Amino acid sequence: MHASRFDVVILGGGLAGLALACALRETRLKIGLVEQQAPTRPSGWDARVYAVSPANATFLQEIGVWKHLPVERLASVQTMRITGDAGAHLVFSAYESGVSELAWIAESSLMACELWENVKRQANLTLFSPAQAKAVEIGDGHAHLLLSDGGSVTTRLVVGADGRDSWLRQAVGLPAIDFHYGDMGVVANFSCELPHRSIARQWFLGDSVLAWLPLAGDRISLVWSLPDEHARELLTLGAEEFCRRVAAAGGNELGRFTLLTPAAAFSLRLMQVPQTVAFRVALLGDAAHAIHPLSGHGINLGFQDARALAHLLATTPEWQDIGSQRLLRRYERARREETLLMQGATHALQQLFRRAMPGLRQLRNAGMNLTNALPVIKNLLVRYASGHF
Repeated sequence: MHASRFDVVILGGGLAGLALACALRETRLKIGLVEQQAPTRPSGWDARVYAVSPANATFLQEIGVWKHLPVERLASVQTMRITGDAGAHLVFSAYESGVSELAWIAESSLMACELWENVKRQANLTLFSPAQAKAVEIGDGHAHLLLSDGGSVTTRLVVGADGRDSWLRQAVGLPAIDFHYGDMGVVANFSCELPHRSIARQWFLGDSVLAWLPLAGDRISLVWSLPDEHARELLTLGAEEFCRRVAAAGGNELGRFTLLTPAAAFSLRLMQVPQTVAFRVALLGDAAHAIHPLSGHGINLGFQDARALAHLLATTPEWQDIGSQRLLRRYERARREETLLMQGATHALQQLFRRAMPGLRQLRNAGMNLTNALPVIKNLLVRYASGHF
């Protein structure tokens, strides 16, 4: 069988891979996208949500996606309140920092399905689904991929957007350094008795980090990072007791909770990939990095990967080889600083609030109170996180 020829083949139809495909829609490049299964929507609310920064909302608007997301399913974050384990407080305000919002809370499947519909209509894209790559051979002029449906493709560049356990990353021998926290992230959605007033709330509780993210209406999404054994115990609770436990952990600030989605849990790990490009290969999204979810920045890094790689590919002259490692290192360098900064900051915070060294509890809470008293530093943090820096 004759192999189809492409300029770029993207392995993985998650949020980052689909965003890259959409961002290349007006280029001269011929794109292939390989994905095992199309995204689906749950019947109610999706328990997996993301805090999308304003900069990435703008990116999704630029690639034709944001305007199609139903406004009644989106919630803006106007304020973020962080509470330490000894009563310290840190408050970030969009108004005080001169930005329109700190973030948008959006369901993962909502964004994925809209991105998928876009790529299905994309004139310069061929969709291979259901399919996955089984073998890759990197040659001087192309990369050759064998697919699970028996077909094959050749491409000048293959992009790994295939998740934390990336098949492509392993197939081409790019190492990943894993740090397992011994924690799980428990997620669920609730309707709450009292209005959340567009406030995201986060508590450092000694051995865990609790976050309530505002959803549209009087609803919130839970992300509770806690030790494996405590997470498993939470998952065994009945709906009423689970709601009571989650509400009580946040001081019953929003009154009584009613469960909207069953609780689910996933293991937490930090993953660093020292080299995210090779000859004819580039990684993005979770294939290139993983961070602790306490910042909510995981998908923001993935979207910015897609934006940076799309810009590089779109502006490379036609005569230049887009699979050149020298060229791809420009993408790697462009993304390294922000990725390392977010990985380092979230890891340091997680370690700072999990350790029980003498005096550390008072020190970390004093640090939070000090930051809260310095509006210039707070505003810089907000503007960086929202992409307005």
